[in-house]
Amino acid sequence: MAGVSDLERKIIRRIHQGGPLTFDAFMDMALYDPQYGYYASGKARIGRSGDFYTSSYLHPVFGRMLGRQVEEFWTYMGKPGDFRVIEMGAGAGYLCKDMLGYLKEREIFSSLSYTIIERYPEVRGKQEGLVRDFGNHVVWASSLGEIGSVRGCLLSNELLDAFPVHIVVMEEELKEIYVAAEDGRLKEARGPLSDAALADYLGALHGDFEKGYTTEVNLRARDWIAGAEAALGEGFILTIDYGYTAREYYSGDRNRGTLMCYYRHQLSEDPLRNVGEQDITAHVNFSSLKGWGEERGLATIGFCGQGAYLTALGIDEEIKRLSEESADYLFELARIKKLILPQGMGESHMVMVQYKGTGNPVLRGFSLRNRARYL
Repeated sequence: MAGVSDLERKIIRRIHQGGPLTFDAFMDMALYDPQYGYYASGKARIGRSGDFYTSSYLHPVFGRMLGRQVEEFWTYMGKPGDFRVIEMGAGAGYLCKDMLGYLKEREIFSSLSYTIIERYPEVRGKQEGLVRDFGNHVVWASSLGEIGSVRGCLLSNELLDAFPVHIVVMEEELKEIYVAAEDGRLKEARGPLSDAALADYLGALHGDFEKGYTTEVNLRARDWIAGAEAALGEGFILTIDYGYTAREYYSGDRNRGTLMCYYRHQLSEDPLRNVGEQDITAHVNFSSLKGWGEERGLATIGFCGQGAYLTALGIDEEIKRLSEESADYLFELARIKKLILPQGMGESHMVMVQYKGTGNPVLRGFSLRNRARYL
């Protein structure tokens, strides 16, 4: 199988042994196989020489603004002496570094501990090197199940879009897309739904899908929000990611789904190329996340685009500070604009806050716009 990667060979062997894989199972191996997966092996590359950018990589102001949000959470909860921030999917660790860099001069810092959930040793090693200046304020765990009951905030930035998804397509009835193998190569195949939960997830929606309509179903997000709620004794869940409301996600003009691949900053819709060498993502259905959370007692406090959220939090104050202090202000401003303008991450990335506790928090970040009622 010349030209076939070690990971492709491993996937093909699994297919020969057990039959075609759901796309969910294929994507899980492509991204998280312990030996060869894109994330698990440490091959994920961020920045100009890599495959994609994240908000935390673009500029430290992103972490500073989320530091403001964490401080607001802490204040609303009565400034507890033991306030925990749990970050899931921390990547290289830039968000942790920048947030703590801001908060170290604030009243909250003596009450704050920061836990990074990271199951891959190579990735954890990179994070440890980046945040070593914060000493015992930062600890690590392999899963949410290890951390006990949390009073504070569970945080994720661009995590859920990397969860493996099922892909379904409407033919005479709803079918699922599988990954098969033929002549030593991976190929797409179609078959019956592998899980009744796929039809349940789409509910009445699929009755309106035209023939050929293709979309994704992220069942793992359901398990994730259940685990997050179980770990949260009191506090907030802050989720930032690519995504839409259900109405936007399953609109008629989005009939090819949202699955995208990123390889050296080139976008592709072919996940069967560069297997293990490229990122694979699908947008988040925030309406489902809201519904699953509310079933478990989480109140949805706010939902809006990242641009409106950061603006409401006061990013202009940080821009003013940089104009007075930075020797390379225009360069920094150009990167900040990518965080907030619609043609950058200002509208593609959404922010949602869910809450478990008493009262009805009113948060500054949603004072300009709050689209929670459209979820």
